[in-house]
Amino acid sequence: MFTIFNKEIQSFFGSLVAYIVMIVFLTGTGLFMWVFPQTNVLKYGFADMDTLFSLAPYLFLFLIPAITMRSFAEEKKTGTIELLFTRPLTDWQIILGKYLACWVLVLFALLPTLIYYYSVYQLGSTVGNIDSAGTMGSYIGLILLGAVFTSIGIFASAVTKDQIVSFVLSFVLCFLLFQGFSSISNTENTDWFSYIIVQLGIEYHYASVRKGLIDSRNIIYFLSVIYLMLLSTKLVLGSRKW
Repeated sequence: MFTIFNKEIQSFFGSLVAYIVMIVFLTGTGLFMWVFPQTNVLKYGFADMDTLFSLAPYLFLFLIPAITMRSFAEEKKTGTIELLFTRPLTDWQIILGKYLACWVLVLFALLPTLIYYYSVYQLGSTVGNIDSAGTMGSYIGLILLGAVFTSIGIFASAVTKDQIVSFVLSFVLCFLLFQGFSSISNTENTDWFSYIIVQLGIEYHYASVRKGLIDSRNIIYFLSVIYLMLLSTKLVLGSRKW
């Protein structure tokens, strides 16, 4: 697994992929947090990072599919996937190696945003006048959200040999799972049914974690989606043996 992980990480940082992802993410979040007047922290007057945590999921919808689209699709297109499976590695080791490499790249993109936290921390009416615990919970939510989107992207890459198709499929699945259930619940008139529907979506659990509700239900939900997507990836790859 770590052989695959190292190979993927070296591939990311040996090309422009890693740098483009980080530049686009930091530019997007930076403009909204510090430049655009509607969301500017300095003009808004509150020492919080709500802009980052509200915007990041929508940037992830584009950036994470761009990271994961080549994972298996490129291997299929070039024909190296068969060579990959001749190595003394299980399907799970290959999948997890690629998955973790993509997720780590997402974490690398998030890491520089800690500078935003430090800046807001210093800019408060009194230094440190920021909800650090809430900010930590929001970061945990983003990390889990990135992990879920990455698992979806890995699955999308496994079902096709075309990277563009993989990107589009990953984007659509991530968007539907993040926003779709909330939209459906808003059209229902039955309160209890709407409540059940909205809990099936990623957005509900991400919002809960952002509020500091890091309980077992939210964690189990995220881990379950990740496992189901990676299991689906294994089944797709395993179909080559049928």
